[in-house]
Amino acid sequence: MSKKILEIKELKREFIMGSETVHALRGISFDVEAGEFVTIMGSSGSGKTTLLNILGCLDKPSIGNYYLDGVDVKSLSRDELAKLRNHKIGFVFQAYNLLPRTTALENVELPLLYNKEVSAAERRERAIHALESVKLADRQDHTPSQLSGGQQQRVAIARALVNEPVMILADEATGNLDSRTSYEIMALMQELNANQGKTIVFVTHEPDIASFSSRTIQLRDGRIQKDTKIEVKRSAKEVLENLPVTDDY
Repeated sequence: MSKKILEIKELKREFIMGSETVHALRGISFDVEAGEFVTIMGSSGSGKTTLLNILGCLDKPSIGNYYLDGVDVKSLSRDELAKLRNHKIGFVFQAYNLLPRTTALENVELPLLYNKEVSAAERRERAIHALESVKLADRQDHTPSQLSGGQQQRVAIARALVNEPVMILADEATGNLDSRTSYEIMALMQELNANQGKTIVFVTHEPDIASFSSRTIQLRDGRIQKDTKIEVKRSAKEVLENLPVTDDY
Protein backbone atom coordinates (compact mmCIF):
# COMPACT_ATOMS: atom_id res chain seq x y z
CA MET A 1 0.00 0.00 0.00
CA SER A 2 1.42 3.35 -1.08
CA LYS A 3 2.14 6.03 1.48
CA LYS A 4 0.38 9.37 1.06
CA ILE A 5 2.73 12.34 1.33
CA LEU A 6 0.00 14.93 0.74
CA GLU A 7 -3.68 14.71 1.61
CA ILE A 8 -5.81 17.70 0.63
CA LYS A 9 -9.45 17.62 1.72
CA GLU A 10 -12.02 20.23 0.63
CA LEU A 11 -9.48 23.02 0.86
CA LYS A 12 -10.81 26.57 0.75
CA ARG A 13 -8.88 29.82 1.15
CA GLU A 14 -10.61 33.15 1.43
CA PHE A 15 -9.15 36.64 1.74
CA ILE A 16 -10.94 39.78 2.90
CA MET A 17 -10.09 42.75 0.66
CA GLY A 18 -11.94 45.83 1.80
CA SER A 19 -15.63 44.96 1.80
CA GLU A 20 -15.16 41.97 -0.53
CA THR A 21 -14.31 38.34 0.12
CA VAL A 22 -11.96 36.81 -2.46
CA HIS A 23 -12.39 33.04 -2.86
CA ALA A 24 -8.90 31.97 -3.96
CA LEU A 25 -9.53 28.24 -3.46
CA ARG A 26 -13.05 26.82 -3.64
CA GLY A 27 -12.95 23.29 -2.24
CA ILE A 28 -9.94 21.40 -3.58
CA SER A 29 -9.28 17.72 -2.81
CA PHE A 30 -6.41 15.51 -3.98
CA ASP A 31 -3.69 13.20 -2.67
CA VAL A 32 -0.06 12.79 -3.68
CA GLU A 33 1.57 9.45 -3.00
CA ALA A 34 5.22 8.83 -2.19
CA GLY A 35 7.30 8.71 -5.37
CA GLU A 36 4.83 10.63 -7.54
CA PHE A 37 5.93 13.42 -9.87
CA VAL A 38 3.01 15.84 -10.07
CA THR A 39 2.74 19.16 -11.89
CA ILE A 40 0.22 21.80 -10.86
CA MET A 41 -0.81 24.12 -13.66
CA GLY A 42 -2.97 27.19 -13.88
CA SER A 43 -3.03 30.67 -15.29
CA SER A 44 -2.91 33.86 -13.23
CA GLY A 45 -5.87 33.94 -10.85
CA SER A 46 -6.40 30.18 -10.88
CA GLY A 47 -5.41 29.74 -7.23
CA LYS A 48 -2.05 28.19 -8.05
CA THR A 49 0.04 30.55 -5.90
CA THR A 50 -2.37 30.28 -2.96
CA LEU A 51 -2.23 26.48 -3.16
CA LEU A 52 1.57 26.59 -3.41
CA ASN A 53 1.77 28.70 -0.23
CA ILE A 54 -0.43 26.24 1.63
CA LEU A 55 1.50 23.21 0.36
CA GLY A 56 4.72 24.93 1.45
CA CYS A 57 3.34 25.57 4.96
CA LEU A 58 3.60 29.31 4.38
CA ASP A 59 -0.15 29.74 4.77
CA LYS A 60 -3.11 27.82 6.20
CA PRO A 61 -6.48 27.04 4.61
CA SER A 62 -9.60 28.90 5.76
CA ILE A 63 -11.60 25.67 5.61
CA GLY A 64 -10.61 22.06 4.95
CA ASN A 65 -7.60 19.99 5.90
CA TYR A 66 -4.02 19.54 4.70
CA TYR A 67 -1.94 16.62 5.88
CA LEU A 68 1.78 16.55 5.06
CA ASP A 69 3.34 13.15 5.69
CA GLY A 70 0.51 12.37 8.11
CA VAL A 71 0.77 15.66 10.04
CA ASP A 72 -2.32 17.89 10.27
CA VAL A 73 -0.84 21.22 9.16
CA LYS A 74 -3.87 23.28 10.18
CA SER A 75 -3.35 22.45 13.87
CA LEU A 76 0.27 23.67 14.03
CA SER A 77 1.60 26.88 15.55
CA ARG A 78 3.84 29.21 13.55
CA ASP A 79 7.01 27.72 15.10
CA GLU A 80 5.78 24.17 14.46
CA LEU A 81 5.01 25.11 10.86
CA ALA A 82 8.54 26.48 10.40
CA LYS A 83 10.04 23.28 11.82
CA LEU A 84 7.84 21.07 9.62
CA ARG A 85 8.72 23.19 6.58
CA ASN A 86 12.45 22.87 7.27
CA HIS A 87 12.38 19.11 7.85
CA LYS A 88 9.76 17.88 5.39
CA ILE A 89 9.94 20.17 2.34
CA GLY A 90 12.74 21.00 -0.07
CA PHE A 91 11.98 24.26 -1.92
CA VAL A 92 13.18 25.14 -5.42
CA PHE A 93 12.35 28.66 -6.61
CA GLN A 94 12.27 30.36 -10.01
CA ALA A 95 14.84 32.96 -8.88
CA TYR A 96 17.17 30.36 -7.23
CA ASN A 97 17.33 32.41 -3.97
CA LEU A 98 21.03 31.73 -3.42
CA LEU A 99 23.21 33.94 -1.20
CA PRO A 100 25.42 35.86 -3.68
CA ARG A 101 28.69 36.00 -1.70
CA THR A 102 28.46 32.41 -0.51
CA THR A 103 29.89 29.32 -2.20
CA ALA A 104 27.71 26.60 -3.69
CA LEU A 105 28.65 24.28 -0.80
CA GLU A 106 27.77 26.89 1.84
CA ASN A 107 24.45 27.64 0.11
CA VAL A 108 23.55 23.95 0.18
CA GLU A 109 24.52 23.68 3.85
CA LEU A 110 22.12 26.50 4.85
CA PRO A 111 18.98 24.45 5.69
CA LEU A 112 21.05 22.25 8.00
CA LEU A 113 22.25 25.22 10.05
CA TYR A 114 18.82 25.19 11.74
CA ASN A 115 19.08 21.50 12.60
CA LYS A 116 20.90 21.17 15.93
CA GLU A 117 21.07 17.39 15.55
CA VAL A 118 23.48 17.69 12.61
CA SER A 119 27.16 18.35 13.35
CA ALA A 120 29.31 20.66 11.20
CA ALA A 121 31.15 17.65 9.75
CA GLU A 122 27.92 15.84 8.85
CA ARG A 123 26.47 19.05 7.42
CA ARG A 124 29.43 19.40 5.07
CA GLU A 125 29.32 15.72 4.11
CA ARG A 126 25.60 15.85 3.31
CA ALA A 127 26.02 19.06 1.31
CA ILE A 128 28.81 17.52 -0.79
CA HIS A 129 26.66 14.44 -1.38
CA ALA A 130 23.73 16.63 -2.47
CA LEU A 131 25.97 18.51 -4.92
CA GLU A 132 27.21 15.19 -6.26
CA SER A 133 23.62 14.08 -6.85
CA VAL A 134 23.04 17.13 -9.11
CA LYS A 135 26.45 16.65 -10.80
CA LEU A 136 28.04 19.80 -9.40
CA ALA A 137 30.67 18.42 -7.02
CA ASP A 138 33.41 20.16 -9.03
CA ARG A 139 31.73 23.57 -8.54
CA GLN A 140 31.33 23.49 -4.77
CA ASP A 141 33.72 26.42 -4.17
CA HIS A 142 32.12 28.67 -6.80
CA THR A 143 29.84 31.58 -5.89
CA PRO A 144 26.56 32.08 -7.80
CA SER A 145 28.11 34.78 -10.02
CA GLN A 146 30.62 32.17 -11.23
CA LEU A 147 27.84 29.76 -12.24
CA SER A 148 25.42 29.68 -15.16
CA GLY A 149 21.67 29.93 -14.56
CA GLY A 150 21.28 26.18 -14.94
CA GLN A 151 24.13 25.52 -12.51
CA GLN A 152 22.61 27.94 -9.98
CA GLN A 153 19.31 26.06 -10.21
CA ARG A 154 21.18 22.78 -9.65
CA VAL A 155 22.68 24.27 -6.48
CA ALA A 156 19.15 25.25 -5.43
CA ILE A 157 17.97 21.67 -6.06
CA ALA A 158 20.91 20.31 -4.03
CA ARG A 159 19.92 22.68 -1.21
CA ALA A 160 16.35 21.31 -1.44
CA LEU A 161 17.68 17.73 -1.16
CA VAL A 162 20.14 18.21 1.72
CA ASN A 163 17.53 17.88 4.49
CA GLU A 164 16.26 14.62 2.96
CA PRO A 165 12.71 16.01 2.71
CA VAL A 166 9.61 13.94 2.01
CA MET A 167 8.71 16.30 -0.86
CA ILE A 168 10.43 18.63 -3.29
CA LEU A 169 8.21 21.65 -3.97
CA ALA A 170 9.30 23.54 -7.09
CA ASP A 171 7.81 26.91 -8.04
CA GLU A 172 8.30 27.71 -11.75
CA ALA A 173 11.80 26.26 -11.38
CA THR A 174 12.50 26.53 -15.12
CA GLY A 175 10.92 29.97 -15.53
CA ASN A 176 14.22 31.87 -15.79
CA LEU A 177 15.98 29.33 -17.99
CA ASP A 178 16.32 28.88 -21.74
CA SER A 179 14.80 25.80 -23.41
CA ARG A 180 17.89 23.60 -23.38
CA THR A 181 18.71 24.37 -19.75
CA SER A 182 15.03 23.83 -18.80
CA TYR A 183 15.20 20.34 -20.31
CA GLU A 184 18.43 19.67 -18.40
CA ILE A 185 16.70 20.60 -15.12
CA MET A 186 13.67 18.45 -15.98
CA ALA A 187 15.99 15.54 -16.85
CA LEU A 188 17.55 15.93 -13.40
CA MET A 189 14.09 16.04 -11.77
CA GLN A 190 13.07 12.87 -13.62
CA GLU A 191 16.29 11.20 -12.51
CA LEU A 192 15.73 12.16 -8.86
CA ASN A 193 12.17 10.86 -9.11
CA ALA A 194 12.98 7.59 -10.90
CA ASN A 195 16.31 6.64 -9.28
CA GLN A 196 15.94 8.09 -5.78
CA GLY A 197 12.16 7.87 -5.47
CA LYS A 198 11.80 11.58 -4.66
CA THR A 199 8.24 12.90 -4.44
CA ILE A 200 8.06 16.05 -6.57
CA VAL A 201 5.32 18.68 -6.81
CA PHE A 202 6.24 21.04 -9.63
CA VAL A 203 4.23 24.23 -10.17
CA THR A 204 4.39 25.55 -13.74
CA HIS A 205 2.33 27.36 -16.36
CA GLU A 206 4.12 25.62 -19.24
CA PRO A 207 2.42 22.52 -20.77
CA ASP A 208 5.77 21.57 -22.31
CA ILE A 209 7.33 21.27 -18.84
CA ALA A 210 4.27 19.52 -17.37
CA SER A 211 4.56 16.77 -19.98
CA PHE A 212 7.67 15.45 -18.18
CA SER A 213 5.68 14.57 -15.05
CA SER A 214 3.50 11.53 -14.41
CA ARG A 215 0.38 13.51 -13.45
CA THR A 216 -0.97 17.01 -14.03
CA ILE A 217 -3.49 18.88 -11.87
CA GLN A 218 -5.04 21.81 -13.73
CA LEU A 219 -6.53 24.66 -11.67
CA ARG A 220 -9.07 27.20 -12.84
CA ASP A 221 -10.92 29.79 -10.74
CA GLY A 222 -9.90 28.13 -7.49
CA ARG A 223 -11.09 24.66 -8.48
CA ILE A 224 -9.50 21.56 -9.98
CA GLN A 225 -10.50 21.53 -13.63
CA LYS A 226 -8.61 18.34 -14.53
CA ASP A 227 -6.51 15.75 -12.71
CA THR A 228 -4.80 13.70 -15.38
CA LYS A 229 -2.43 10.75 -15.13
CA ILE A 230 0.14 10.81 -17.93
CA GLU A 231 0.41 7.21 -19.14
CA VAL A 232 3.49 7.80 -21.31
CA LYS A 233 5.49 10.73 -20.00
CA ARG A 234 8.14 12.37 -22.14
CA SER A 235 11.79 11.78 -21.38
CA ALA A 236 13.61 15.08 -20.93
CA LYS A 237 16.90 13.27 -21.50
CA GLU A 238 15.68 12.05 -24.91
CA VAL A 239 14.42 15.52 -25.84
CA LEU A 240 17.87 16.91 -24.97
CA GLU A 241 19.63 14.26 -27.04
CA ASN A 242 17.47 15.11 -30.06
CA LEU A 243 18.04 18.86 -29.91
CA PRO A 244 20.19 20.04 -32.83
CA VAL A 245 23.75 20.78 -31.73
CA THR A 246 23.64 24.06 -33.65
CA ASP A 247 20.43 25.18 -31.91
CA ASP A 248 21.04 28.57 -30.35
CA TYR A 249 19.39 28.02 -26.96
